[in-house]
Amino acid sequence: MKTNEDLQRDVCDAIRWEPLLRETDIGVTARDGVISLTGTVDTYGKKSEAEEAARRVEGVKMVTGQLSVKPKDETTIRDDTDLANEILNAYQWTQEIPSDRVTVKVENGWITLEGDLQWNYQRDAAERLIGELPGVKGMSNNIRIKYEPTSEIDKAAIESAFTRSSSITQEGIRVRVVKSKVILTGTVSSCYEKDEAARQAWKAPGVEIVYNELIVEQHPVTADS
Repeated sequence: MKTNEDLQRDVCDAIRWEPLLRETDIGVTARDGVISLTGTVDTYGKKSEAEEAARRVEGVKMVTGQLSVKPKDETTIRDDTDLANEILNAYQWTQEIPSDRVTVKVENGWITLEGDLQWNYQRDAAERLIGELPGVKGMSNNIRIKYEPTSEIDKAAIESAFTRSSSITQEGIRVRVVKSKVILTGTVSSCYEKDEAARQAWKAPGVEIVYNELIVEQHPVTADS
């Protein structure tokens, strides 16, 4: 099992390995699998990238984001109305997102997304498209998934998706389907595996919500005698 020092070093290395983050100064502390990131980055996209890089490290159970977003150039600070209009314009130019189904609220650079979409990949795209826009300080993605199911959610199909994924150890995961909800329970070995299981479950037609109750348990390492 990794010590706090080992985990801190691995997360620091993972962050520095990302090209987008190599020029950033991000502090990392580790305690019992919980990672705290501190410092300042100049875009919300870099904040998200740093948190995601930390979550992918084996042994990480949780990442607490204390990174702040502050543009390098003060001239890039945007008026809230201008920023909202730019986001809506970006949605109109992509085929992934029905722009008339998403509303955008901006308050002091904090973005709140609301509305109803049919697929989770559309909700993810709505967030991804604005991550690198100058002036975005943070985001609340409150978009709901509203799917009109024509049949029951296929539990076996979700389990098959887990089997195909090299990132998921299916033996530790139990899948339960209740109407339009998927409930994942059991244990996994990393925060990334937990996230990947939820991402695969979201792809099943008819899913409106995924309750990800998986517990991250770092497996002890046994030395050869």
